[in-house]
Amino acid sequence: MAVRGNTKLKPAERPDLKIAKPVKTTKYSDIDLNNWKNYDHVFTDTLWEFPARLKENGHSNEYHGNYIPQLAQQLYERFTKKNDVVLDLFFGSGTSGIEAINMKRRCIGVELKEDLAESVSEKFTPKQLVTDVNIICADSASELAKEKIKARLEIMGEEKAQLLILHPPYDDIIKFSDKKEDLSNCSSTEEFYDLFQKVAKNGYDLLEKGRFAALIIGDSYKDSEVQPLGFECMARMMELGFKLKGIIVKDIQGNERCKGKDAHLWRYRALAGGFFIFKHEYVMIFQKK
Repeated sequence: MAVRGNTKLKPAERPDLKIAKPVKTTKYSDIDLNNWKNYDHVFTDTLWEFPARLKENGHSNEYHGNYIPQLAQQLYERFTKKNDVVLDLFFGSGTSGIEAINMKRRCIGVELKEDLAESVSEKFTPKQLVTDVNIICADSASELAKEKIKARLEIMGEEKAQLLILHPPYDDIIKFSDKKEDLSNCSSTEEFYDLFQKVAKNGYDLLEKGRFAALIIGDSYKDSEVQPLGFECMARMMELGFKLKGIIVKDIQGNERCKGKDAHLWRYRALAGGFFIFKHEYVMIFQKK
C-alpha cells in the first residue's frame, strides 16, 4: 500500500503554477521588457499622430506655441524612471512640469520671461515648487542659468538631469518677447542657429551620460524658400556630441490654432507661390554619448 507523505511539488513540477518573471528594465526607463507586449500605448515608430491636444490634469492651451502633453507622456515613459529630473530649457507654459507631477517625475524649467515664469508657478502648489518643480527665470544660453540649474540639481540630490527637453521658438515665426536674448528676436536665421547651439551646449553639459534629449521643432518659410530649422538644429546638437537616435514626424493638425477663414487664403498662396503648407513638426531623439 502506497503511503502518502507531505512532499510538496516543486514549481517546475506544477504546470498549473505560473512563475512571475523578474522585472527587466533598462537604465533609463521603468518599462518592464519581460512584459513588453503590455506597452502598446508607447510609440516606437517614426510617425506620431494625435487626434487633439489634452486639456485635462492641469494642462490648457492658453499659451500659443507650447507642445502637447502627449509628447511629454511618451518621452517620460520611454526615457525616464520615476523620480528622475527632466530639464526643460524653454519652459514656456509649463507642460514639462505639469506632466512631471502627473507621472511622478521632477522637473527644472528655465523661462526667459519674468511674467510668464511667475504666472506658470501658480499652476503648482507651494510644496510642489519646493520638492518637484523648480522654475528658473534666466537666459538658457547663459552661464548664470547653468549655475542656477546646478544649484537646484544639488538641492534635489542629483549631479545631472536625466532627460533634456528642447522646444525652441521656430525662428521668428512667433515673437515671444522683446528681449534680445529671445531666439524669436534673432536678426537672422544663422544667428538663431548659433544661439540655439549655446542653449543646447548648456543642456549637454547638464545631462547625465547615456541619457536622452528630445528636440521638438518645425521648419519655417522665409524669402520664398524653406528654412530647415529642424535639420540644422539637429546638426548643431550632433556637433556637441549628441548621438542621433530617431527622427519622428508629428502631425500638428489640431495642435495649431485654427486658421479659420485664412485656411483658404493659405491654400491659394501655396498654389500661387509653389510652396507647401506645414502640417508637421519633428521630434528628434538624441542620446548623450
